[in-house]
Amino acid sequence: MSGNVTSLFRSTAAHSPSMAALTRESGEATGAGPVDFCIPCNPYFPTPAMFDEMAARLRDIITYYPSGADTITAELCGLLQLPPQCVAMGNGSTELITWIDHLLVRESLAVPVPTFGRWTDQPMETGKRVDMFPLQESSGFALDLAQYAEFIRVRGTRVAVVCNPNNPDGGFLHKHALVQFMDAMADRDLIVIDESFLEFADAEAEPSVVQEAMLRPNVVVLRSLGKNFGLHGIRFGYLVANPALAGRVRAMLPKWNLNSFAEHVVFMLRDHGPEYARSLHQVRRDRLEMAGQLSSLPGLTVYPSQGNFLFVRLPVGAEGTVVRDRMLTEHRVLVRECGNKIGSSSRFLRLVVRPQADVRRLVSGLEQVLYGAGRGAAVPEPAPGTSYSSGTAAVDRLMSETNGAGLRGLAAQAAGAGTPGLVAAPAVGTGVPLPAAVPADPAAAALGPMPVPTAPRQVPQPAPVPQPAPYPGPVPVPHPAPVPQQPMPAPAPVPAPAPAPAAAAARYPAPTGPTPPGVPARGGLTAAQVRGTNGLESVPATGRPGPQNWPNPAGMGRTG
Repeated sequence: MSGNVTSLFRSTAAHSPSMAALTRESGEATGAGPVDFCIPCNPYFPTPAMFDEMAARLRDIITYYPSGADTITAELCGLLQLPPQCVAMGNGSTELITWIDHLLVRESLAVPVPTFGRWTDQPMETGKRVDMFPLQESSGFALDLAQYAEFIRVRGTRVAVVCNPNNPDGGFLHKHALVQFMDAMADRDLIVIDESFLEFADAEAEPSVVQEAMLRPNVVVLRSLGKNFGLHGIRFGYLVANPALAGRVRAMLPKWNLNSFAEHVVFMLRDHGPEYARSLHQVRRDRLEMAGQLSSLPGLTVYPSQGNFLFVRLPVGAEGTVVRDRMLTEHRVLVRECGNKIGSSSRFLRLVVRPQADVRRLVSGLEQVLYGAGRGAAVPEPAPGTSYSSGTAAVDRLMSETNGAGLRGLAAQAAGAGTPGLVAAPAVGTGVPLPAAVPADPAAAALGPMPVPTAPRQVPQPAPVPQPAPYPGPVPVPHPAPVPQQPMPAPAPVPAPAPAPAAAAARYPAPTGPTPPGVPARGGLTAAQVRGTNGLESVPATGRPGPQNWPNPAGMGRTG
């Protein structure tokens, strides 16, 4: 490959260049691009037979208009056994993130970092304050929900985001801990649980909180379809919330925001539930094997992951952009260097889980790049001027000086207006105001920025990935050698604010608690309504019979 290929990375601020751009620049034939360890999608689904079916119908699919979004959404809801009133489908999860920001985020949003870049970039682009909660490398980038909740209250943030599993590290939070967190944040405007990669998790039988989201007035769950179904090129995803929130987003979406490919895939899924479940099971097995192989490389740290990717720290002295470029040009392997992710650095890579033949090629390439003859123990530091995609100094300055207020915050400081952290004078957003929430005590705002929480110093252990759950059906691959592992630690509970001193009680108002069964939440549903009564039952679209052996959103890939 030419040097022009790696130069494409210099022009991408927050993401890697597309595979189409890399293929065009390299001059390779279509389909002859590098082995992709960068884009996190399912390599086993759709099946070859499904691709053949789509290819046979290609002319009709791309010639005619798709059905309206309501028709496609109704079919998906029949498949997933969800009330259509509680679902909004978008042209990819990024479209839904955009509308969540415009409609439901008034002035401020909290998010742990590093994470998916649109959760930091999108609200800053519309003038919101983004309060970034740094995940600590010393604790393996694990999110402490109790500390995060305290951070949100001290900052006075109105909206909070949690990605489960988190991208890029794959960190996982158990369902009961997330429900506690949602209850503790009942007085916030909005809580978003991004479950884009949750179907690849196997640490819990039913990890999704979609059922709980439909019962609450201020919770939205975001789900991806492109990642799970291995079809990033078909932009489709969906959110689940109570009818008021879901309807508010759905009303703003264009009638034909979903394309004909998305419609065709949704309608063919009903007949391919067992194949989909097998694909998820195989990804989980591959993740375990891949983590073990990478952990054998000297100096390489592999973090526990429940996504379909692994977050790795390169050995001391290795620089991610150099590793990425050499892997691409010398070995035709594309990896994701994470220096342009806020809260990360160029010493980290995110590597997508792939079949074992591809993993062997990845490991062989890394061995040559990191430990090749004449190069010492690792790749040396790059020459001056070559660290072009890290951006670490710039994003660290943006984070420490404005904590997400963006260029507006920097300009205000330069003019002498505003204070570091922008707590006293937060940026005013442009979104539509929500109904008034529980007012925060002015004393909380006077506290100023919360100190960055620290965790006990402990070195992450290589690849402690949990064993996949038993699977009833056979998978036609050789059984791998077992990899030593240790169980994932139980998450720390999220306590309600302590009732002790009166001042503390005033500063942190007690949450309203979960919605009791049979009592409708503010703008939400009763438990009976969610279970399918009072006109909200999940009726399969077009009167077709219900799905057989299709994974439901609570079971996350389990059949039956």
